[in-house]
Amino acid sequence: MSAAETHAAPATVAEGPWTCFDVSIADQVAHIRLKRPEAFNSMIRDFWNELPVIVRDLNDNARARCIVISSTGKHFSAGMDLAVFGGGGSSAQDAGGSDRFIAAESQRHHVRWLQDCFSCLDEARMPVLAAIQGGCIGGAVDMTSACDIRYATADAFFCVQEINIGMTADVGTFPRLCKLIPEGWVRELAYTGRRLPAQKAKEIGLVNEVFDTQEAMLDHVMATAREIASKAPLAVTGSKVMINYARDHSIRDGLDYIAVWQTGMFAGPHMGEAFKAKAEKRDPDFPDLQPLRNAM
Repeated sequence: MSAAETHAAPATVAEGPWTCFDVSIADQVAHIRLKRPEAFNSMIRDFWNELPVIVRDLNDNARARCIVISSTGKHFSAGMDLAVFGGGGSSAQDAGGSDRFIAAESQRHHVRWLQDCFSCLDEARMPVLAAIQGGCIGGAVDMTSACDIRYATADAFFCVQEINIGMTADVGTFPRLCKLIPEGWVRELAYTGRRLPAQKAKEIGLVNEVFDTQEAMLDHVMATAREIASKAPLAVTGSKVMINYARDHSIRDGLDYIAVWQTGMFAGPHMGEAFKAKAEKRDPDFPDLQPLRNAM
């Protein structure tokens, strides 16, 4: 089936039902929507448990060629729900005597688990696009910074809220933002807790485009996702792997890794199909990625 053909995928684990998300798959694009607008899409415990299950099901079973994350209501997300995660201090801080060191070791693993809930977006085989309206606050900055591309409405803003509640952001904001925008801007946002408006976010490269309305933004994002889904999936995932690798390694290491990748996964038949489809003025028909062997 051609990537351009409209179809709906069969029901999957990823499609739920879920407490915090609506998930649909069509045109080889998976659309994950935050669905708790009455609570400003705050990240309750269910959020953290559900998101990695959804993303890993899409990834491991190759159910889509691109993922879009959007939201509902006035704000994209108010970030972590402190009422659920115990805003009064960690177990390590509350423990007394030598037990606090034992508690701290456990707390470190909990923070790593939270980080992994967003790292699954960065590590997914397919690109992840974020469509952001209103406030993108605290943990939402962590989440969207783990996406491949970000788009925003004119009323959107980003806020490293953690500094305003007396803590250091710890779920991925700093390691990723420092790769996305100039360090001076990361420091200003981190130290002051000020809002970064959408237009300024575009100027410094955090978002690719700003739209007047959420509807216009989603039209553009979904069209971009469908365009990505029409390309050869192996070439797309290879591009994501190489971009991430280049981000995390030296130029020399990146050049060597792409050479190794091409040695093993250069797909002549896929290139041939691209040329043939163009000559025949039709949509190319590329094979999907295979489900991973550890997938159910």
